[in-house]
Amino acid sequence: MRAGARRAGGDEDLWGITGLLHDMDYERFPDLETGHPRMAIAELERLGYPPELVRAVASHADFLGVSRDTPMERTLFAVDELSGFIVACAFVRPGGIRGLTPKSVKKKLKQPSFAAAVNRDEVRHGAEALGVEFDEHISFVIAALEDHADELGLTGESETAATA
Repeated sequence: MRAGARRAGGDEDLWGITGLLHDMDYERFPDLETGHPRMAIAELERLGYPPELVRAVASHADFLGVSRDTPMERTLFAVDELSGFIVACAFVRPGGIRGLTPKSVKKKLKQPSFAAAVNRDEVRHGAEALGVEFDEHISFVIAALEDHADELGLTGESETAATA
């Protein structure tokens, strides 16, 4: 989200916090009918978070019917499923995220059993909503995650062994 803010001229802190908090209720309230993200929205409002953050959290869930009107809202939706999928791809590669390509990610997307919970339609729709080519979007998210590979544990076996 912070990389998306830089690209779109947005507030990196606001976008970063939005990305960090948008699924804050999912593990405790995973039921999409009554729980996530309704519980997060209520708590963020109660705590006085900015309305644009709260609205972005609401808009990332298609089933709530909240349109995605701002670059931050569209970016949150576009990177939500894809970033998790890319992390899953990195975890199964000896080199981690280093050298991961859009071609490899797209190949894994074609395997329904790999990271099966990831909604493939949402991944593609997110790039379309941003108005970017799918490969470009994948490359952008890979690069944003790769910038934080060490802290995210995405360096792979070869770098982990070398630093141990």
